[in-house]
Amino acid sequence: MFDSHVHSLFSPDSEAPMIRILDESIQKGLKSLCFTDHFDLDFDGKDHDLTFDIKEYFSTIHKLQNQYQGQIDICAGIELGLQPHVLNRYEDLLQGEPFDYILASIHSVDRQDLFSGSFFDSRDQIMAYFDYFSSLKECIIRYDDFQALGHIDVIKRYGNYPKSLSFSSYREILREIMRILIDKGKGIELNTSGIRYGLEAFHPSIEILKDYKDLGGEIITLGSDSHTANGTGAHFPEALALLHQLGFKYYASFRKQQAIFHKIEDSL
Repeated sequence: MFDSHVHSLFSPDSEAPMIRILDESIQKGLKSLCFTDHFDLDFDGKDHDLTFDIKEYFSTIHKLQNQYQGQIDICAGIELGLQPHVLNRYEDLLQGEPFDYILASIHSVDRQDLFSGSFFDSRDQIMAYFDYFSSLKECIIRYDDFQALGHIDVIKRYGNYPKSLSFSSYREILREIMRILIDKGKGIELNTSGIRYGLEAFHPSIEILKDYKDLGGEIITLGSDSHTANGTGAHFPEALALLHQLGFKYYASFRKQQAIFHKIEDSL
């Protein structure tokens, strides 16, 4: 199996050394993983960045690729926290950097961090979801330097609402977003961390996966969004079984920003 969303101590919210992550992943039988550490510019609207030293990152990756050659395939990725006002900065910062995989995500909206900011204080649930998806739509229209969109319905994790907003309330704008991704040749991620967050479902939910397939979407990656040494590959058998049930034949990983497709039935 191929885990395309893994965080190490290069992410500010993880303390897991890459070497421990790799050792644990080998024991689990993972064939490949991609480190996708956080890179969020101005995540709080106060010019605070959550980033890492890219040169040091690649130096570490290259050493580990040599050390673990023949044991597990290691890819160099990054998870970009998109916001409309920082897109040009990402283009400049990442130009020429040899990432295998660029995962685009939304962690902040209107310069407010979804996790700890005041984003939800001035919005009811419907408006919060609408603003999140509107920002997401604007970003993917304007920005092209990524291969897949991470945890597309991550807004469900936050806001301390008694329950998630009904899918029908935001289905149309989400279908618009997925059409844009498909037209641009971008994929989406099946992120298994929804289970870890107590949502009793993956990101995205089964309804979104069905719509993605109905719209002609074929590029889908598998990511644990692990922030610990032993979290890689979490719930992958269930995730692959779900994709198979929905009629997907393949899931993807990326090398040199080119998709590699893997037969789902080979991992069941």
